Amino acid sequence: MSGATVTAALHAGGKALLQAGIEGGARDLRLLMAHVLGIEAARMTLHLQDEVPAAAAAAFEALVVRRMAREPVSHLIGRRAFFGRAFSVTADVLDPRPETEALVLAALERPFERVLDLGTGSGCILLTLLCEQASARGVGADLSAATLEIFALNRAALGLEARAGSCLSDWYEGLSQARGPYDLIVSNPPYIALEEMAALAPELGYEPRMALTDEADGLSAYRKICERAVEFLAPGGRLIVEIGPTQGADVAALMGAAGLEGVRILPDLDGRERVVLGIRPA
Repeated sequence: MSGATVTAALHAGGKALLQAGIEGGARDLRLLMAHVLGIEAARMTLHLQDEVPAAAAAAFEALVVRRMAREPVSHLIGRRAFFGRAFSVTADVLDPRPETEALVLAALERPFERVLDLGTGSGCILLTLLCEQASARGVGADLSAATLEIFALNRAALGLEARAGSCLSDWYEGLSQARGPYDLIVSNPPYIALEEMAALAPELGYEPRMALTDEADGLSAYRKICERAVEFLAPGGRLIVEIGPTQGADVAALMGAAGLEGVRILPDLDGRERVVLGIRPA
């Protein structure tokens, strides 16, 4: 592709992705090209007739080969957009996804001051909430030290070091109740059942398995999160979790059994059940 225009390089990349069985790769390719050229993807139209420098052409070709192997674009460029902000991502964290924004919107329905994010990953949920509510403070807990390093990168990039702490913790086990109680506990836990893993898109094979599945029925994390939520929530505090589209009734029942009230199942923008919310009685 060296010496070719941006348009020609994108066309060649599109043919390569189609041969690899990846359809609709035009957006992927624009993101990859913008990345190697060091420009914003939204400005790509202004550069379509530019010649691609040799170094950028080589880098683009290498990224196309990796995309042909179904490596996620976010891993190739090192970031993913979420709620209007860019978050650093690697194979150590779950990719932020648009459907998770439904959880953020539910959390923002009411004000909060103290937030706990269980299984924080990249920190996209907690850090977004703190950006949207400037007086709030929070803690991101995760079982993986490597994951918390990515969390720290995103925290620093958003200027939230003073308001966002982190904790190496297996759900609540490593947390000090002295940091609480919390007005809000949020989580996007591993909810894919073991029997469902084989049918997932190949791209998910590049993400941390422990963030995808509990190696069981997909409900193990919710049992742990719900059973101790009342200990860590302030009176009137909310627990809000993301779910798979068939898990609403089961997770709602777990919240009710744990003593939470006002339990609601909320949809994402596609109308699928995506979030369950419960409140600690006042």
